[in-house]
Formats: sequence, C-alpha cells, structure tokens
Amino acid sequence: MTNPDLQKRLPLSPAAFSILLALKDGDKHGYTILREVAQQSDGAVKLLPGTLYNLLKRMLEDGWIVELDERPDPALDDERRRYYRLSALGEKVAGLEAERLASLVRAAQKRGMLLADGE
Repeated sequence: MTNPDLQKRLPLSPAAFSILLALKDGDKHGYTILREVAQQSDGAVKLLPGTLYNLLKRMLEDGWIVELDERPDPALDDERRRYYRLSALGEKVAGLEAERLASLVRAAQKRGMLLADGE
C-alpha cells in the first residue's frame, strides 16, 4: 500500500489510533490494550470490549496488526488470551496519523488556540 492509499484511511478514530499506540511498545492481549488506552488517554478514550475486538478484527484484516501464535509464558498465561503485535504497516499508519494531528496542533498554536496548563 502506497502513502496515498494510506492517506485515504485517515483520519483514524481516536479508538483506532489509541490501539495502535498501545501496541507500539510491545505485544499485548485485549484486556491490557483496554487498560493502556484508558491510561494513555487519561480516560478520554473509553473502549468497550466489543468495540475493541471489532477494531482488532478490522486491523488484522487490513494488516495493521498481527495475531501471535506464541505466548509470553504459557505456564503463567490463560490459553484463551490472544496476543497482538503492531505490524510495519500499522506503524506506518500510526505515524501518518501522528503527523496529521501534529500539523493540526501547529496550526492551532499559530492561531493562539491552545490553552496553557491550568486555564
């Protein structure tokens, strides 16, 4: 998929972008993704399990993430858990979305639209 093809997929929903960000620093299973999304967004992005797994399914189909066959430690893990990893394509999509958002923030800064902390 070329950059113009990827650009057509933007903007990402806050939930989709948050999932990709959560997977950037390592493999995770669904419940861990839910917790990390809530934490990294200070609770602003609220993912329900159904939404999470629908997005994960679509991201798997699009090649943005992969489901892992191996488990971190099978003896200490629930065999029903599915682990996910960010693919190179998913990292590219997340990077493009981050660039798009940064551009919007820069435009807001130029117009004095960002509030200082505590305002």
